[in-house]
Amino acid sequence: MRTIIHSLYAVLAAALFYGCSSEGSTIYLKDYMDSSSEADAMPAIRAALDDCVRLKAAKLVLPGDTVLVKPTKAFEEYQYISNNDPSMKRIAFQLHDMDNFSIEGNGTVLLFSGHISPFNLERCKNISVNNMTIDFTRAFVSEGVITAAGPGFFEVEFPEHYIITTNDGHLYFKDKDGEVYPYSNLLEFDPVRKEVAYHVRDHGISYPAHFEQVGQRKCRFFRPDYGDSKVGDVMVFGAQTRNNPGFTLLDCDGFSLSDVHLYNCCGMGVIAQSSKDIELLRMDVEPTPGSDRIISISADATHFVNCKGYIRMIDCIFRGQKDDATNVHGWYMAIDKVLSPDKLLLRWRHPGQNGIKFIKPGMTLELVNSKTMETYSRLAVKEVEHLNSEYTEVVLSEPLPSEVQEGDVVAEDEAYPDVLISGCYIGNNRARGLLIGSRGKVVIEKNTFHTPGAAILFEGDGRYWYEQSGVRDVTIKDNVFENCMYGSPSWGSAVIAVGSGIPEKENSRYHKNILVENNVFRGFDHRIVNLYCVDGFTFRGNKIEFTDADYPTNATPEDKFIFKNCDNIKIEE
Repeated sequence: MRTIIHSLYAVLAAALFYGCSSEGSTIYLKDYMDSSSEADAMPAIRAALDDCVRLKAAKLVLPGDTVLVKPTKAFEEYQYISNNDPSMKRIAFQLHDMDNFSIEGNGTVLLFSGHISPFNLERCKNISVNNMTIDFTRAFVSEGVITAAGPGFFEVEFPEHYIITTNDGHLYFKDKDGEVYPYSNLLEFDPVRKEVAYHVRDHGISYPAHFEQVGQRKCRFFRPDYGDSKVGDVMVFGAQTRNNPGFTLLDCDGFSLSDVHLYNCCGMGVIAQSSKDIELLRMDVEPTPGSDRIISISADATHFVNCKGYIRMIDCIFRGQKDDATNVHGWYMAIDKVLSPDKLLLRWRHPGQNGIKFIKPGMTLELVNSKTMETYSRLAVKEVEHLNSEYTEVVLSEPLPSEVQEGDVVAEDEAYPDVLISGCYIGNNRARGLLIGSRGKVVIEKNTFHTPGAAILFEGDGRYWYEQSGVRDVTIKDNVFENCMYGSPSWGSAVIAVGSGIPEKENSRYHKNILVENNVFRGFDHRIVNLYCVDGFTFRGNKIEFTDADYPTNATPEDKFIFKNCDNIKIEE
Protein backbone atom coordinates (compact mmCIF):
# COMPACT_ATOMS: atom_id res chain seq x y z
CA MET A 1 0.00 0.00 0.00
CA ARG A 2 2.82 2.41 0.92
CA THR A 3 4.43 1.84 -2.50
CA ILE A 4 1.16 2.58 -4.28
CA ILE A 5 0.67 5.80 -2.30
CA HIS A 6 4.24 6.93 -3.08
CA SER A 7 3.68 6.22 -6.77
CA LEU A 8 0.48 8.28 -6.76
CA TYR A 9 2.32 11.17 -5.10
CA ALA A 10 5.03 10.94 -7.77
CA VAL A 11 2.48 11.02 -10.58
CA LEU A 12 0.66 13.97 -9.00
CA ALA A 13 3.92 15.85 -8.47
CA ALA A 14 4.92 15.28 -12.08
CA ALA A 15 1.53 16.45 -13.31
CA LEU A 16 1.74 19.60 -11.23
CA PHE A 17 5.33 20.19 -12.39
CA TYR A 18 4.55 19.85 -16.08
CA GLY A 19 1.27 21.66 -15.79
CA CYS A 20 2.81 24.67 -14.08
CA SER A 21 5.92 24.81 -16.25
CA SER A 22 5.78 27.40 -18.98
CA GLU A 23 7.96 29.16 -21.49
CA GLY A 24 11.02 30.60 -19.79
CA SER A 25 10.88 28.16 -16.88
CA THR A 26 13.79 26.35 -15.20
CA ILE A 27 14.22 22.59 -15.48
CA TYR A 28 16.17 20.70 -12.80
CA LEU A 29 17.93 17.53 -13.90
CA LYS A 30 17.63 16.04 -10.40
CA ASP A 31 13.84 15.82 -10.87
CA TYR A 32 14.45 13.28 -13.64
CA MET A 33 16.99 11.16 -11.81
CA ASP A 34 16.32 8.00 -9.82
CA SER A 35 18.40 5.20 -8.36
CA SER A 36 19.36 3.94 -11.83
CA SER A 37 20.88 7.33 -12.64
CA GLU A 38 23.83 6.56 -10.39
CA ALA A 39 25.03 4.02 -12.97
CA ASP A 40 24.07 6.15 -16.00
CA ALA A 41 22.39 9.56 -16.03
CA MET A 42 21.92 9.59 -19.80
CA PRO A 43 18.20 8.62 -19.73
CA ALA A 44 17.52 11.43 -17.26
CA ILE A 45 19.45 13.90 -19.44
CA ARG A 46 17.43 12.90 -22.49
CA ALA A 47 14.13 13.31 -20.64
CA ALA A 48 15.15 16.68 -19.22
CA LEU A 49 16.29 18.01 -22.60
CA ASP A 50 13.09 16.82 -24.24
CA ASP A 51 11.09 18.84 -21.73
CA CYS A 52 13.38 21.84 -22.18
CA VAL A 53 12.44 21.81 -25.86
CA ARG A 54 8.75 21.05 -25.31
CA LEU A 55 8.28 23.72 -22.66
CA LYS A 56 10.71 26.24 -24.22
CA ALA A 57 12.53 26.40 -20.91
CA ALA A 58 15.14 29.09 -20.29
CA LYS A 59 17.49 27.04 -18.12
CA LEU A 60 18.56 23.51 -17.26
CA VAL A 61 20.19 23.17 -13.84
CA LEU A 62 22.48 20.23 -13.16
CA PRO A 63 22.39 18.58 -9.73
CA GLY A 64 25.95 19.09 -8.48
CA ASP A 65 28.20 16.24 -7.31
CA THR A 66 29.42 13.68 -9.88
CA VAL A 67 27.12 12.46 -12.65
CA LEU A 68 28.16 9.38 -14.64
CA VAL A 69 27.13 9.42 -18.32
CA LYS A 70 27.50 6.45 -20.66
CA PRO A 71 27.02 6.26 -24.45
CA THR A 72 24.63 3.28 -24.39
CA LYS A 73 21.42 5.36 -24.45
CA ALA A 74 22.84 8.61 -25.80
CA PHE A 75 21.62 10.58 -28.82
CA GLU A 76 23.13 9.44 -32.11
CA GLU A 77 24.01 11.41 -35.22
CA TYR A 78 26.41 11.05 -38.14
CA GLN A 79 28.53 14.18 -38.16
CA TYR A 80 31.01 15.86 -40.45
CA ILE A 81 33.05 18.11 -38.17
CA SER A 82 35.80 20.27 -39.62
CA ASN A 83 39.33 19.10 -38.75
CA ASN A 84 37.89 16.16 -36.81
CA ASP A 85 36.92 12.70 -38.04
CA PRO A 86 33.49 12.04 -39.57
CA SER A 87 31.60 9.18 -37.97
CA MET A 88 28.38 8.12 -36.29
CA LYS A 89 28.63 9.75 -32.88
CA ARG A 90 26.92 9.22 -29.56
CA ILE A 91 26.10 12.58 -27.96
CA ALA A 92 25.08 13.43 -24.40
CA PHE A 93 23.74 16.99 -24.53
CA GLN A 94 22.18 17.37 -27.98
CA LEU A 95 20.85 20.90 -28.63
CA HIS A 96 19.18 21.58 -31.97
CA ASP A 97 17.36 24.82 -32.91
CA MET A 98 17.25 26.14 -29.35
CA ASP A 99 17.28 29.86 -28.50
CA ASN A 100 17.99 31.85 -25.33
CA PHE A 101 18.85 28.83 -23.24
CA SER A 102 21.44 28.18 -20.54
CA ILE A 103 22.84 25.14 -18.79
CA GLU A 104 23.86 25.90 -15.19
CA GLY A 105 26.42 23.35 -14.13
CA ASN A 106 26.08 24.08 -10.42
CA GLY A 107 29.56 22.66 -9.87
CA THR A 108 28.64 19.30 -11.38
CA VAL A 109 31.32 16.87 -12.51
CA LEU A 110 30.10 15.24 -15.72
CA LEU A 111 32.05 12.00 -15.81
CA PHE A 112 31.71 10.33 -19.20
CA SER A 113 32.54 6.74 -20.00
CA GLY A 114 33.56 5.42 -23.40
CA HIS A 115 33.29 7.10 -26.79
CA ILE A 116 30.73 9.90 -26.42
CA SER A 117 30.59 13.61 -27.30
CA PRO A 118 29.62 15.73 -24.28
CA PHE A 119 27.92 18.69 -26.07
CA ASN A 120 26.65 19.27 -29.61
CA LEU A 121 24.85 22.47 -30.69
CA GLU A 122 23.35 23.05 -34.13
CA ARG A 123 21.46 26.12 -35.35
CA CYS A 124 21.18 27.47 -31.82
CA LYS A 125 21.09 31.09 -30.70
CA ASN A 126 22.21 32.69 -27.42
CA ILE A 127 23.27 29.60 -25.50
CA SER A 128 25.39 29.65 -22.34
CA VAL A 129 27.04 26.80 -20.45
CA ASN A 130 28.79 27.42 -17.15
CA ASN A 131 30.22 26.13 -13.90
CA MET A 132 30.97 22.46 -14.54
CA THR A 133 33.74 19.91 -14.97
CA ILE A 134 33.97 17.46 -17.86
CA ASP A 135 36.09 14.34 -17.53
CA PHE A 136 36.21 10.72 -18.69
CA THR A 137 36.71 7.51 -16.75
CA ARG A 138 39.51 6.60 -19.15
CA ALA A 139 41.68 9.05 -21.11
CA PHE A 140 41.82 8.69 -24.90
CA VAL A 141 45.60 8.87 -24.98
CA SER A 142 47.72 6.26 -23.21
CA GLU A 143 50.86 7.05 -21.23
CA GLY A 144 53.65 4.82 -19.94
CA VAL A 145 57.11 5.32 -18.43
CA ILE A 146 60.17 4.36 -20.51
CA THR A 147 62.13 1.81 -18.47
CA ALA A 148 64.74 0.83 -21.06
CA ALA A 149 65.83 2.21 -24.42
CA GLY A 150 68.43 1.94 -27.13
CA PRO A 151 68.89 2.36 -30.88
CA GLY A 152 65.76 1.06 -32.56
CA PHE A 153 63.78 0.12 -29.45
CA PHE A 154 62.23 1.27 -26.19
CA GLU A 155 60.55 -0.50 -23.31
CA VAL A 156 57.56 1.05 -21.55
CA GLU A 157 55.75 0.23 -18.31
CA PHE A 158 52.10 1.24 -17.89
CA PRO A 159 50.33 2.29 -14.66
CA GLU A 160 48.32 -0.27 -12.71
CA HIS A 161 44.96 1.23 -13.63
CA TYR A 162 45.61 0.61 -17.34
CA ILE A 163 44.12 -2.47 -18.94
CA ILE A 164 46.54 -3.67 -21.61
CA THR A 165 46.40 -6.83 -23.67
CA THR A 166 48.72 -8.33 -26.25
CA ASN A 167 47.63 -10.72 -28.97
CA ASP A 168 50.07 -12.14 -31.53
CA GLY A 169 52.51 -9.41 -30.58
CA HIS A 170 49.99 -6.59 -30.99
CA LEU A 171 49.34 -4.12 -28.17
CA TYR A 172 45.78 -3.03 -27.26
CA PHE A 173 44.41 -0.63 -24.65
CA LYS A 174 40.94 -1.20 -23.17
CA ASP A 175 38.77 0.01 -20.32
CA LYS A 176 36.81 -2.06 -17.79
CA ASP A 177 33.78 -2.11 -20.11
CA GLY A 178 35.79 -3.54 -22.98
CA GLU A 179 36.01 -0.29 -25.00
CA VAL A 180 39.16 -0.20 -27.14
CA TYR A 181 41.40 2.88 -27.29
CA PRO A 182 43.37 2.78 -30.56
CA TYR A 183 46.49 4.89 -31.09
CA SER A 184 48.34 6.27 -34.12
CA ASN A 185 51.45 8.15 -32.99
CA LEU A 186 54.16 8.27 -30.35
CA LEU A 187 55.57 11.34 -28.63
CA GLU A 188 57.98 11.56 -25.70
CA PHE A 189 57.37 13.84 -22.71
CA ASP A 190 59.48 15.09 -19.80
CA PRO A 191 57.78 13.79 -16.60
CA VAL A 192 59.23 16.53 -14.36
CA ARG A 193 58.35 19.52 -16.51
CA LYS A 194 55.14 17.87 -17.77
CA GLU A 195 55.93 18.93 -21.31
CA VAL A 196 57.27 17.59 -24.60
CA ALA A 197 60.84 16.38 -24.20
CA TYR A 198 63.49 18.68 -25.65
CA HIS A 199 63.49 18.68 -29.47
CA VAL A 200 61.77 15.30 -29.85
CA ARG A 201 59.73 14.48 -32.93
CA ASP A 202 56.41 12.79 -33.64
CA HIS A 203 56.55 9.18 -34.75
CA GLY A 204 53.65 7.72 -36.68
CA ILE A 205 52.68 4.18 -35.77
CA SER A 206 50.15 1.76 -37.26
CA TYR A 207 47.48 0.31 -35.00
CA PRO A 208 47.77 -2.24 -33.56
CA ALA A 209 51.57 -2.11 -33.37
CA HIS A 210 53.89 -5.02 -32.69
CA PHE A 211 55.04 -5.08 -29.07
CA GLU A 212 56.81 -7.81 -27.16
CA GLN A 213 55.48 -8.23 -23.63
CA VAL A 214 58.43 -8.45 -21.22
CA GLY A 215 56.59 -8.18 -17.90
CA GLN A 216 53.14 -7.96 -16.36
CA ARG A 217 52.79 -4.33 -17.37
CA LYS A 218 55.87 -3.91 -19.57
CA CYS A 219 56.14 -4.03 -23.36
CA ARG A 220 59.06 -3.58 -25.73
CA PHE A 221 58.73 -1.90 -29.12
CA PHE A 222 61.19 -2.38 -31.98
CA ARG A 223 61.56 -0.20 -35.05
CA PRO A 224 64.85 0.49 -36.87
CA ASP A 225 64.14 4.18 -37.49
CA TYR A 226 63.30 4.92 -33.87
CA GLY A 227 65.95 7.05 -32.15
CA ASP A 228 67.24 6.86 -28.62
CA SER A 229 64.67 7.53 -25.91
CA LYS A 230 65.43 8.69 -22.40
CA VAL A 231 64.75 6.28 -19.57
CA GLY A 232 62.30 7.89 -17.17
CA ASP A 233 60.51 9.92 -19.83
CA VAL A 234 56.84 9.29 -20.53
CA MET A 235 55.83 7.84 -23.89
CA VAL A 236 52.43 9.06 -25.02
CA PHE A 237 50.37 6.97 -27.43
CA GLY A 238 48.20 9.52 -29.23
CA ALA A 239 44.55 8.79 -30.00
CA GLN A 240 43.95 7.40 -33.49
CA THR A 241 40.81 9.45 -34.17
CA ARG A 242 39.16 12.75 -33.31
CA ASN A 243 35.65 11.39 -33.02
CA ASN A 244 34.21 13.08 -29.92
CA PRO A 245 34.97 16.78 -29.33
CA GLY A 246 33.98 18.37 -26.03
CA PHE A 247 31.79 21.09 -27.56
CA THR A 248 30.72 21.12 -31.23
CA LEU A 249 29.01 24.21 -32.66
CA LEU A 250 27.46 24.36 -36.13
CA ASP A 251 25.58 27.38 -37.51
CA CYS A 252 25.17 28.87 -34.03
CA ASP A 253 24.76 32.55 -33.17
CA GLY A 254 25.83 33.54 -29.66
CA PHE A 255 27.58 31.01 -27.42
CA SER A 256 29.14 31.58 -24.01
CA LEU A 257 31.22 29.08 -22.05
CA SER A 258 32.33 30.14 -18.56
CA ASP A 259 34.02 28.46 -15.61
CA VAL A 260 34.17 25.11 -17.37
CA HIS A 261 36.99 22.64 -16.68
CA LEU A 262 37.60 20.25 -19.57
CA TYR A 263 40.04 17.53 -18.58
CA ASN A 264 39.58 15.01 -21.37
CA CYS A 265 37.79 14.22 -24.64
CA CYS A 266 38.52 12.38 -27.88
CA GLY A 267 39.02 15.32 -30.22
CA MET A 268 39.05 19.09 -29.92
CA GLY A 269 37.86 20.89 -26.82
CA VAL A 270 35.69 23.45 -28.61
CA ILE A 271 35.18 23.22 -32.38
CA ALA A 272 32.95 25.88 -33.95
CA GLN A 273 32.15 26.08 -37.64
CA SER A 274 30.06 28.66 -39.48
CA SER A 275 29.10 30.22 -36.14
CA LYS A 276 29.01 33.74 -34.75
CA ASP A 277 29.80 35.55 -31.47
CA ILE A 278 31.60 33.02 -29.27
CA GLU A 279 33.02 33.76 -25.83
CA LEU A 280 35.10 31.51 -23.57
CA LEU A 281 35.60 32.86 -20.05
CA ARG A 282 37.85 31.08 -17.55
CA MET A 283 37.77 27.84 -19.48
CA ASP A 284 40.43 25.39 -18.31
CA VAL A 285 41.76 22.67 -20.57
CA GLU A 286 44.32 20.70 -18.56
CA PRO A 287 44.94 17.19 -17.17
CA THR A 288 42.74 16.10 -14.28
CA PRO A 289 44.16 17.64 -11.08
CA GLY A 290 45.70 15.02 -8.84
CA SER A 291 46.15 12.53 -11.65
CA ASP A 292 49.50 11.38 -13.01
CA ARG A 293 48.50 12.31 -16.58
CA ILE A 294 50.53 14.67 -18.73
CA ILE A 295 47.99 15.00 -21.55
CA SER A 296 44.57 16.61 -21.23
CA ILE A 297 42.48 16.37 -24.42
CA SER A 298 43.63 14.56 -27.56
CA ALA A 299 43.65 17.46 -30.07
CA ASP A 300 43.36 21.29 -30.22
CA ALA A 301 41.97 23.05 -27.16
CA THR A 302 39.85 25.26 -29.45
CA HIS A 303 39.28 25.58 -33.20
CA PHE A 304 37.16 28.10 -35.14
CA VAL A 305 36.35 27.69 -38.84
CA ASN A 306 34.49 30.19 -41.04
CA CYS A 307 33.16 32.01 -37.99
CA LYS A 308 31.95 35.60 -37.81
CA GLY A 309 31.15 38.32 -35.29
CA TYR A 310 33.61 37.94 -32.41
CA ILE A 311 35.68 35.23 -30.80
CA ARG A 312 36.80 36.00 -27.23
CA MET A 313 38.98 33.84 -25.00
CA ILE A 314 39.61 35.51 -21.66
CA ASP A 315 41.48 34.18 -18.59
CA CYS A 316 41.59 30.62 -19.96
CA ILE A 317 44.12 27.85 -19.39
CA PHE A 318 45.15 25.70 -22.34
CA ARG A 319 47.63 23.20 -20.94
CA GLY A 320 48.70 19.72 -21.98
CA GLN A 321 46.43 19.28 -25.00
CA LYS A 322 47.76 17.05 -27.78
CA ASP A 323 47.76 19.88 -30.33
CA ASP A 324 47.48 23.67 -30.62
CA ALA A 325 45.67 26.02 -28.24
CA THR A 326 43.59 27.50 -31.04
CA ASN A 327 43.29 27.73 -34.80
CA VAL A 328 41.16 30.42 -36.44
CA HIS A 329 40.73 30.13 -40.21
CA GLY A 330 38.37 29.71 -43.14
CA TRP A 331 37.96 26.95 -45.73
CA TYR A 332 39.45 26.70 -49.20
CA MET A 333 37.67 24.40 -51.62
CA ALA A 334 39.60 23.42 -54.75
CA ILE A 335 38.43 23.99 -58.32
CA ASP A 336 38.34 20.48 -59.75
CA LYS A 337 36.98 21.45 -63.15
CA VAL A 338 35.60 24.44 -65.05
CA LEU A 339 32.25 23.13 -66.33
CA SER A 340 31.08 26.20 -68.27
CA PRO A 341 31.78 29.96 -68.44
CA ASP A 342 29.93 30.45 -65.13
CA LYS A 343 29.97 27.01 -63.50
CA LEU A 344 32.57 25.20 -61.37
CA LEU A 345 32.97 21.71 -59.99
CA LEU A 346 34.53 22.10 -56.54
CA ARG A 347 36.19 19.43 -54.44
CA TRP A 348 37.39 19.11 -50.86
CA ARG A 349 41.05 18.21 -51.06
CA HIS A 350 41.68 17.63 -47.36
CA PRO A 351 39.70 14.76 -45.79
CA GLY A 352 39.21 16.77 -42.59
CA GLN A 353 36.81 19.01 -44.52
CA ASN A 354 34.68 16.38 -46.24
CA GLY A 355 30.95 16.79 -45.77
CA ILE A 356 31.08 20.51 -44.97
CA LYS A 357 28.39 22.50 -46.82
CA PHE A 358 29.42 26.10 -46.36
CA ILE A 359 28.64 27.53 -49.82
CA LYS A 360 25.17 29.05 -50.10
CA PRO A 361 23.32 31.05 -52.77
CA GLY A 362 24.00 34.78 -52.47
CA MET A 363 27.38 34.25 -50.83
CA THR A 364 30.42 36.02 -52.27
CA LEU A 365 33.36 33.78 -53.10
CA GLU A 366 36.95 34.83 -53.62
CA LEU A 367 38.89 32.99 -56.32
CA VAL A 368 42.50 32.44 -55.28
CA ASN A 369 45.59 31.29 -57.16
CA SER A 370 46.74 28.33 -55.07
CA LYS A 371 50.41 28.89 -55.94
CA THR A 372 50.62 32.60 -55.09
CA MET A 373 47.67 32.79 -52.66
CA GLU A 374 46.56 35.98 -54.42
CA THR A 375 42.85 36.68 -54.88
CA TYR A 376 42.08 37.49 -58.52
CA SER A 377 38.27 37.66 -58.53
CA ARG A 378 35.21 37.94 -56.31
CA LEU A 379 31.91 36.55 -57.56
CA ALA A 380 28.47 35.97 -56.05
CA VAL A 381 26.99 32.48 -55.90
CA LYS A 382 23.80 31.97 -57.91
CA GLU A 383 23.13 28.24 -57.47
CA VAL A 384 24.65 25.42 -55.41
CA GLU A 385 24.30 21.64 -55.64
CA HIS A 386 26.15 19.49 -53.10
CA LEU A 387 26.71 16.26 -54.99
CA ASN A 388 28.14 14.34 -52.04
CA SER A 389 30.57 14.78 -49.15
CA GLU A 390 33.44 15.56 -51.53
CA TYR A 391 32.06 17.39 -54.60
CA THR A 392 29.92 20.52 -55.07
CA GLU A 393 28.73 22.27 -58.23
CA VAL A 394 28.43 26.06 -58.14
CA VAL A 395 26.86 28.44 -60.67
CA LEU A 396 28.12 32.01 -60.34
CA SER A 397 26.23 35.22 -61.05
CA GLU A 398 28.84 36.43 -63.55
CA PRO A 399 31.19 34.79 -66.06
CA LEU A 400 34.44 33.44 -64.67
CA PRO A 401 37.63 35.45 -65.30
CA SER A 402 40.07 34.25 -67.95
CA GLU A 403 42.78 33.34 -65.40
CA VAL A 404 40.66 30.75 -63.61
CA GLN A 405 42.26 27.31 -63.68
CA GLU A 406 41.87 23.89 -62.18
CA GLY A 407 43.71 23.57 -58.88
CA ASP A 408 42.89 27.10 -57.75
CA VAL A 409 40.74 27.50 -54.66
CA VAL A 410 37.62 29.37 -53.54
CA ALA A 411 36.61 30.65 -50.12
CA GLU A 412 33.88 32.72 -48.53
CA ASP A 413 34.74 36.40 -48.81
CA GLU A 414 32.42 38.14 -46.42
CA ALA A 415 32.59 38.98 -42.71
CA TYR A 416 35.52 37.74 -40.60
CA PRO A 417 35.59 37.46 -36.80
CA ASP A 418 37.25 39.95 -34.52
CA VAL A 419 39.44 37.95 -32.15
CA LEU A 420 40.42 38.80 -28.56
CA ILE A 421 42.70 36.46 -26.60
CA SER A 422 43.53 37.95 -23.22
CA GLY A 423 44.93 36.79 -19.89
CA CYS A 424 45.39 33.15 -20.90
CA TYR A 425 48.06 30.56 -20.12
CA ILE A 426 49.10 28.59 -23.20
CA GLY A 427 51.71 25.85 -22.96
CA ASN A 428 52.97 22.37 -22.04
CA ASN A 429 51.13 21.01 -25.07
CA ARG A 430 52.12 19.46 -28.35
CA ALA A 431 52.98 21.76 -31.27
CA ARG A 432 52.06 25.44 -31.36
CA GLY A 433 50.09 28.04 -29.42
CA LEU A 434 47.83 30.27 -31.52
CA LEU A 435 47.26 29.79 -35.24
CA ILE A 436 45.68 33.03 -36.38
CA GLY A 437 43.97 33.38 -39.74
CA SER A 438 41.15 35.90 -39.33
CA ARG A 439 41.00 39.02 -41.48
CA GLY A 440 39.10 40.83 -38.73
CA LYS A 441 40.71 42.82 -35.91
CA VAL A 442 42.88 40.53 -33.77
CA VAL A 443 44.18 41.44 -30.30
CA ILE A 444 46.45 39.05 -28.37
CA GLU A 445 47.30 40.57 -24.99
CA LYS A 446 48.43 39.78 -21.44
CA ASN A 447 48.96 36.06 -22.09
CA THR A 448 51.75 33.74 -20.99
CA PHE A 449 53.15 31.36 -23.59
CA HIS A 450 55.31 28.29 -22.97
CA THR A 451 54.83 26.40 -26.21
CA PRO A 452 57.09 23.72 -27.69
CA GLY A 453 56.78 25.31 -31.13
CA ALA A 454 55.81 28.75 -32.37
CA ALA A 455 53.73 30.66 -29.85
CA ILE A 456 51.89 32.55 -32.60
CA LEU A 457 51.78 31.25 -36.15
CA PHE A 458 50.19 32.82 -39.22
CA GLU A 459 49.34 30.18 -41.80
CA GLY A 460 47.01 29.61 -44.73
CA ASP A 461 47.54 27.64 -47.94
CA GLY A 462 45.76 26.19 -50.96
CA ARG A 463 47.91 23.12 -51.46
CA TYR A 464 47.90 21.04 -48.26
CA TRP A 465 45.65 22.05 -45.32
CA TYR A 466 43.42 24.24 -47.53
CA GLU A 467 42.81 26.74 -44.74
CA GLN A 468 41.91 30.32 -45.62
CA SER A 469 43.90 32.97 -43.77
CA GLY A 470 45.57 36.28 -44.59
CA VAL A 471 45.46 38.56 -41.53
CA ARG A 472 44.90 42.30 -41.93
CA ASP A 473 45.02 43.85 -38.44
CA VAL A 474 46.87 42.10 -35.60
CA THR A 475 48.11 43.54 -32.29
CA ILE A 476 50.31 41.40 -30.02
CA LYS A 477 51.01 43.28 -26.80
CA ASP A 478 51.90 42.86 -23.11
CA ASN A 479 52.50 39.11 -23.36
CA VAL A 480 55.24 36.95 -21.85
CA PHE A 481 56.88 34.37 -24.11
CA GLU A 482 58.67 32.04 -21.70
CA ASN A 483 61.12 29.46 -23.11
CA CYS A 484 59.19 28.65 -26.26
CA MET A 485 60.48 26.50 -29.14
CA TYR A 486 61.68 23.55 -27.01
CA GLY A 487 59.83 20.89 -29.02
CA SER A 488 60.09 19.50 -32.53
CA PRO A 489 61.83 21.81 -35.05
CA SER A 490 58.90 21.20 -37.41
CA TRP A 491 56.49 23.10 -35.14
CA GLY A 492 57.65 26.58 -36.09
CA SER A 493 60.62 28.61 -37.26
CA ALA A 494 60.42 31.27 -34.50
CA VAL A 495 58.33 32.38 -31.50
CA ILE A 496 56.25 34.51 -33.89
CA ALA A 497 56.29 33.06 -37.38
CA VAL A 498 54.58 32.71 -40.73
CA GLY A 499 54.05 29.24 -42.14
CA SER A 500 51.89 30.04 -45.17
CA GLY A 501 52.33 27.86 -48.23
CA ILE A 502 53.16 30.23 -51.09
CA PRO A 503 55.34 28.25 -53.49
CA GLU A 504 55.49 30.86 -56.25
CA LYS A 505 55.70 34.64 -56.79
CA GLU A 506 58.02 36.55 -54.49
CA ASN A 507 55.88 39.71 -54.43
CA SER A 508 52.83 37.97 -52.99
CA ARG A 509 51.87 39.59 -49.66
CA TYR A 510 49.42 37.28 -47.93
CA HIS A 511 49.54 38.66 -44.36
CA LYS A 512 49.42 42.37 -43.51
CA ASN A 513 49.67 44.85 -40.63
CA ILE A 514 51.07 43.00 -37.60
CA LEU A 515 52.11 45.01 -34.53
CA VAL A 516 54.21 43.45 -31.76
CA GLU A 517 54.81 45.76 -28.81
CA ASN A 518 55.60 45.77 -25.07
CA ASN A 519 56.11 42.02 -24.80
CA VAL A 520 58.76 40.02 -22.94
CA PHE A 521 60.64 37.32 -24.87
CA ARG A 522 62.58 35.19 -22.42
CA GLY A 523 64.31 32.02 -23.55
CA PHE A 524 67.16 29.87 -24.77
CA ASP A 525 66.25 30.06 -28.47
CA HIS A 526 67.45 33.10 -30.40
CA ARG A 527 64.68 32.86 -33.01
CA ILE A 528 62.16 35.58 -32.16
CA VAL A 529 60.50 36.47 -35.50
CA ASN A 530 60.47 34.70 -38.86
CA LEU A 531 58.16 36.19 -41.51
CA TYR A 532 57.38 35.33 -45.11
CA CYS A 533 55.33 37.33 -47.64
CA VAL A 534 54.17 39.96 -45.12
CA ASP A 535 53.37 43.61 -45.79
CA GLY A 536 53.50 45.73 -42.64
CA PHE A 537 55.21 44.49 -39.47
CA THR A 538 56.24 46.62 -36.48
CA PHE A 539 58.29 45.35 -33.51
CA ARG A 540 58.72 47.96 -30.77
CA GLY A 541 59.04 48.37 -27.02
CA ASN A 542 59.72 44.67 -26.48
CA LYS A 543 62.20 43.15 -24.04
CA ILE A 544 64.34 40.20 -25.08
CA GLU A 545 66.09 38.19 -22.35
CA PHE A 546 68.36 35.36 -23.44
CA THR A 547 68.96 32.56 -20.94
CA ASP A 548 70.48 29.09 -21.25
CA ALA A 549 69.79 28.08 -17.64
CA ASP A 550 66.79 25.81 -18.40
CA TYR A 551 67.42 24.49 -21.92
CA PRO A 552 70.44 24.12 -24.24
CA THR A 553 71.16 27.15 -26.40
CA ASN A 554 69.56 26.97 -29.83
CA ALA A 555 70.22 28.97 -33.01
CA THR A 556 72.42 32.07 -33.14
CA PRO A 557 71.87 35.82 -32.59
CA GLU A 558 71.76 36.26 -36.38
CA ASP A 559 68.53 34.22 -36.41
CA LYS A 560 66.68 36.67 -34.16
CA PHE A 561 64.79 38.41 -36.98
CA ILE A 562 64.36 36.77 -40.37
CA PHE A 563 62.27 38.32 -43.12
CA LYS A 564 61.77 36.94 -46.62
CA ASN A 565 59.75 38.64 -49.34
CA CYS A 566 58.39 41.28 -46.93
CA ASP A 567 57.65 45.00 -47.13
CA ASN A 568 57.33 47.81 -44.57
CA ILE A 569 59.21 46.14 -41.71
CA LYS A 570 60.08 48.24 -38.64
CA ILE A 571 62.24 46.82 -35.83
CA GLU A 572 62.80 48.94 -32.70
CA GLU A 573 64.61 46.94 -30.01
